[in-house]
Amino acid sequence: MLTGRVLYNEWAAYWPEHADEPFGDVMNSMQKYVLSNSLPTAKWQNTELISGDVASKLTIKAGDGGDVAMSGSPTTVRWLLREGLLDELNLLVHPIVVGDGLARLLAPEEPTVRLELKNAQTFNSGVLNLSYVPVKD
Repeated sequence: MLTGRVLYNEWAAYWPEHADEPFGDVMNSMQKYVLSNSLPTAKWQNTELISGDVASKLTIKAGDGGDVAMSGSPTTVRWLLREGLLDELNLLVHPIVVGDGLARLLAPEEPTVRLELKNAQTFNSGVLNLSYVPVKD
């Protein structure tokens, strides 16, 4: 699991105390990587802090060839897209319209990244699971 500092701080404060919840063991036992130049340490079990020249250090997928999931942070997603480090973008679209608190995934000043739909799935709840891959030029 790859996170930015804000989500890491939220989850590191919650999950160690809630290991008895259905997803608790998964969250606590999985390998986690937190991207941050401001977090001094990452104490949650199985967590590695990646800082400094993050792009050159981000070779975690090469380790076992498995997928690296990322959740939450639009800031981290924007950075991964800008650096060309995102292989696939999965978006969950929920059937609800909110009037406040909606953040843009990409800021207007960010470069355009062309995406191609790889897969689309509709859950019984009406939630769409959309998988995109960046179009290579």
